[in-house]
Amino acid sequence: MAEPFTTLTSIAAPLLRDNIDTDAMIPSREMKSTGKTGLAGGLFAGWRYLDAAARTPDPDFVLNQPQFSAATLLLCGRNFGCGSSREHAVWALAEYGIRCIIAQSFAPIFQSNCVRNGIVPVVLPPEVIAQLAGQAVEVDLAAQTVSADGGVWSFEIEGEAKAMLLEGLDAIDLTFKHREAIAAFQTADRAKRPWVYLEQNHA
Repeated sequence: MAEPFTTLTSIAAPLLRDNIDTDAMIPSREMKSTGKTGLAGGLFAGWRYLDAAARTPDPDFVLNQPQFSAATLLLCGRNFGCGSSREHAVWALAEYGIRCIIAQSFAPIFQSNCVRNGIVPVVLPPEVIAQLAGQAVEVDLAAQTVSADGGVWSFEIEGEAKAMLLEGLDAIDLTFKHREAIAAFQTADRAKRPWVYLEQNHA
């Protein structure tokens, strides 16, 4: 289970590029396991390091700048998370500490992966995103608002996605919330169609 998301206050780190794909987020050479851990060091490796092998930081990259090094909120442009559907990209972001991404738009599979791994994907207009850059920003998921010096903006999020994020659930956890209804259906179905539940004799 991911950590439940209620509100987040963070400096907003601006990575204001369009079409940032999953290979830029976590290059394939950085994917050395099938698990969710050990990926944070490879996040944005092609941009974050002058020498990726030696892990020499590029001081010009936004997350290497002192004012943004502890940011848990990332600002991006259009079509964030395009390219391959690799979930490692979201795992790397989550392990690094990113809890919310505000972008002009998201690739659908990436957006879904964010929700299933505890990262809130927020869509706002580009002029608002530009205004938020470098500010202390509060994201209130329950109220569906983003607040900063200069205003409060509402955002849309699908109901099931919101519930998963607020409660820290993945897709399996969400299914388990309906255990009683599933059990009731099975009991009723067993009475109607007992032959479906007969064990096969494989001897």
